[in-house]
Formats: sequence, structure tokens, C-alpha cells
Amino acid sequence: MSDDEKGISAGTVMVSFLAGAALGAGLALLYAPKSGKEMRETIADLTEDAVDKIKEYAKDAQDKIKTAIEDGKETIVEKKSILASAIEAGREAMHKEKERTSAS
Repeated sequence: MSDDEKGISAGTVMVSFLAGAALGAGLALLYAPKSGKEMRETIADLTEDAVDKIKEYAKDAQDKIKTAIEDGKETIVEKKSILASAIEAGREAMHKEKERTSAS
């Protein structure tokens, strides 16, 4: 069973992983023997990296959503065309049947 079938998306797993990694890194920094200035610089660097990664993942998610929407639109157009053809075929069959029965 894939992650999508279980209701957990790959994006959710990735964000959860990144959040755990950031939390772990933050705790490691708090217990590391560094001066206050070094600690603030390290935290600022890690925060900047995390923000960049979050932006990247958000852009990837937006791209995937846009692709899914476009695919959905194409599917709707295809199904609408098939349905219209089926309705027209039904009308023609009904019209032919009416002509056949009224000619009898």
C-alpha cells in the first residue's frame, strides 16, 4: 500500500522529518559548549537554511498542485466529451426506434 493510499503524503512525511531534524539540531545547539555570540550565529544560519528548504518544498508542492489541477481539468473535458457522445448516440437510437415503430 503506498503512502497516498494510507492518507499520508510524501510532503507530510518530508515536513515532519525536517521539523524533527530542526528540533534535534536546536537541542544539540543548546547543549553545545559555545559562547552566546557563536550560538546566535549558528542558530541564525540554521534558521536561514530551514527557511530556504521550506520555501523550496512549498514551491514544489505548488507545482504538483498546479499539475494535478491541470490533469483534472483535462480528465473532466475528456469525460464530458464521452458523455456528450453517449447522450447523442442515445438520442439517435431513440429517434430511429421511434421512426421504426411509427412506420409499422
